[in-house]
Amino acid sequence: MLILHCPYCGIDAEETELAAGGEAHLKRATVGDSDAAFEEYLFMRENKKGVHLERWRHAYGCGKWFLAARDTATLEVYGTYPAQTQEPPQEVKDAIRAKHPGWAWKENA
Repeated sequence: MLILHCPYCGIDAEETELAAGGEAHLKRATVGDSDAAFEEYLFMRENKKGVHLERWRHAYGCGKWFLAARDTATLEVYGTYPAQTQEPPQEVKDAIRAKHPGWAWKENA
């Protein structure tokens, strides 16, 4: 079972208490963007096997959104952090690189 630490209320929540929100750190299409840019934002996701940065909501707890770094193949969690964070904190990046030395943060923008 997937267990994520909510950075707001401090609880280790089981996946039954959480709601998945998809890929994190996406640049949202804005007013004036082309239809192609909006289509890219809505439908194009990496959905890769391995390290993934995701949005989660503590639905049956504090109700707040947060971000998590985890491995989709093993369910190993490298860390969680507040939703307003622009990129993963250094300790999360270090935890990922400890298991995946070639991993590099790239902003999805």
